[in-house]
Amino acid sequence: MQEQKRRIPVGIVVGLSAAMVAAGSATAYFTWQQSQNKPTPNAAIEQAQPTPSASPLPPPAVTSPNQASPNPQAASEKAARAYWLEDRGAEIQLTAAPVKVQENVKPEVALTTAINAVLGSPPDKNMASAIPPGTQLRSLQVQPDGVRVDLSKSFTTGGGSLSMSTRLAQVLYTATSLDPKTPVFLSVEGKTLKTLGGEGLIVDQPLTRTSFEQAFGQSVE
Repeated sequence: MQEQKRRIPVGIVVGLSAAMVAAGSATAYFTWQQSQNKPTPNAAIEQAQPTPSASPLPPPAVTSPNQASPNPQAASEKAARAYWLEDRGAEIQLTAAPVKVQENVKPEVALTTAINAVLGSPPDKNMASAIPPGTQLRSLQVQPDGVRVDLSKSFTTGGGSLSMSTRLAQVLYTATSLDPKTPVFLSVEGKTLKTLGGEGLIVDQPLTRTSFEQAFGQSVE
């Protein structure tokens, strides 16, 4: 099966440490992100500033299933998917990993399982997550107008624009893994998420894969 790869432009690659940017290495960012995803007691989270003269990292890409399900109810018979960061050498990709759910369960149950999975630890040592440790799913509802996901406040903490956009992509792609075309309404502590992070990454609601690609200038290879 051929896979679609979507790329986030270098324009949002900010907030990384000077060493990582200067190195120009996807592996450096991946290693950094793995360390960021491990809880460290009493450790302050620092947002490093980009170095003007440094070459930016290759942008993250998204590996997404090529088949789109006609509707969430029919797709619920298939395994939902959680999206993780994976180091592919020259670039970092958001890669789908199946999440086991019972057959014929309601889409709400399948997606709840998938979101809880992506909020936890990666299933493989070669995978990482941009989602801050301790982020919890407060509620998930599948409604006629889309999927509504409410997360805890931890989701908005730490990291620069690259980390913010990547964690947003992880949640969006996971929440739409049963139906790639469904809209997602994302909230934090019951309030609609309008901006993300200290740099004010704008979050237009509802989120869709198409709108996300347009907002960040992604292209399909």
